[in-house]
Amino acid sequence: MPIIILVLFLLMLVLRYSLRWLNLRHLRRFGHCIPPGFEEVADSETLRKTTDYTLAQSRAGLAESLSSNLLLILFFFGGLLPLYDRYIGSLSSGFITTGLLFYLGLFLLQALFDSPFSLYRTFRLENRFGFNTTTPKLWLSDFLKSTLLSLVLLTALIAGALWLIRSAPESWWIWVWGFFALVTFFLMFLSPYLIEPLFFKFEPVRKEKLRGEIEKLMEQAGLRVRAVLQVDASKRSRHSNAYFTGIGRVKRIVLFDTLLEQMEDREILAVLAHEVGHWKKGHIWKRILMSEAGLLIFFYLAHRLLEGGMAGQALGMPEVTFFAETLIVGLLASIALFPLSPILNGLSRRHERQADDFACDLTRDAGAMASALVKLSRENLANLHPHPLFAWFHYSHPPMAERVGNLRSRAEENQPEP
Repeated sequence: MPIIILVLFLLMLVLRYSLRWLNLRHLRRFGHCIPPGFEEVADSETLRKTTDYTLAQSRAGLAESLSSNLLLILFFFGGLLPLYDRYIGSLSSGFITTGLLFYLGLFLLQALFDSPFSLYRTFRLENRFGFNTTTPKLWLSDFLKSTLLSLVLLTALIAGALWLIRSAPESWWIWVWGFFALVTFFLMFLSPYLIEPLFFKFEPVRKEKLRGEIEKLMEQAGLRVRAVLQVDASKRSRHSNAYFTGIGRVKRIVLFDTLLEQMEDREILAVLAHEVGHWKKGHIWKRILMSEAGLLIFFYLAHRLLEGGMAGQALGMPEVTFFAETLIVGLLASIALFPLSPILNGLSRRHERQADDFACDLTRDAGAMASALVKLSRENLANLHPHPLFAWFHYSHPPMAERVGNLRSRAEENQPEP
C-alpha cells in the first residue's frame, strides 16, 4: 500500500510539472504576439519583460516546489515522520500538550523553510522587475508579526479541536467541523478591524469625487458598505489590486494606493463593480458553503480512517500516534482532491465571467472594465499567453486576453449606431 500511495503522489507531481513545462514552452513560442485589445499598451519591450518575469517566477516556484516535495517524500516515505512522532512523544504525555508541540513544531519548521524563498522572491526577483518596495526591516517585521499571530490562532484552534476530540471520541468530527466554522466566521468579522491593521494603514479614499461615485455605485447596486478605504500597499510592492473585506455589516471596500495612481476613475469603478458582482451573485456565500460542506465530508472521512488506525497502516506505520495519522490523512486527501482542481477552477472562472457581466450591466461601460484589465496586466506583467490546458487546470480566472476580448466585443455591441 505505501508503494501505491507513493506512485500516485509521484504521478500527481509529474502531471503538475508537465503542465508547467507545457505552459512555459507555449509562452516562449507566442510571448512576442500582442493579443487583440492590448495594442496600445503592449509593445515588444513590455512583452519581453512579461515573458522574463513569468519565466523567473516559474523557476523560483519550481525550485521551491521541488525542495518542498522532496522533503515531503522523505518525511512520509523516508522514515522521518515516525522519528519526529517519537521525539515529540518523549517530550510530553498529555494529549493536548503533545498535540500542540507536534503541530506547532511543524508549523515553525515550515515557516523557516519558506523564509529563504520569500526573501529571494522579494529582494531579488521582485527587485529585478521593479516591483519591490519592501525594506528588510519591514519584511522582518511582517514575518515576525504574521508568525506570532499564526501561532496564537493555531494554538487556540488546535487546543480547542483536541479537547473536542478527547471529549467526544465517537462524534468529534462534527464538533470540530462546527468549531472551525465558527472560528472562520468570527475571523471574517474580526480581520478588518484587528488583523489587517497590524500590517497596513487604512484611510478613507482621499479623492472626494471618486469616493462619492463609489458610494453612488454601491447604492445603485443595492449594497450597503461600511467604508471605502485606500491602503498603503505601495510600502511593500508596486503591484495593484482592489478587494472587499468583511461580511455582513462590516463589509468594506479597499483600494490599493497603487491602483488609484494607475487607473482612471471610471476604470476603478468598473473594477469595484466586478467585486460587487461577486456579492450580488452570491458567489461569496456559495464558496463558503461549498468549502464548509467539503470540510464536513473531510472530517467525517478522516474520522473513519483514524478510527481503526487505517491511516497509519496505509503507509506501513501502525505504531504512529493519532497526530501523525492526521498528517497521513492530509496527504491522502491532497492526492484524492487533485483531479477536482480543474472542476473547482472551472466553477471559479464561471463566477468571474458572471461578475464581469454584472460590472458591464451596472456601469454600462464595458470598455472601462476592459481597459482596467489591460492596465492591470501591464502593471503586473501578467502572462498573456498561458497554455489552454494549463489555464484549464490551474486558472481560477479566465485568461486575461480572453476576458478583455469578451469585454471589447460587448463594448462594441453596446455602442450606439450613428
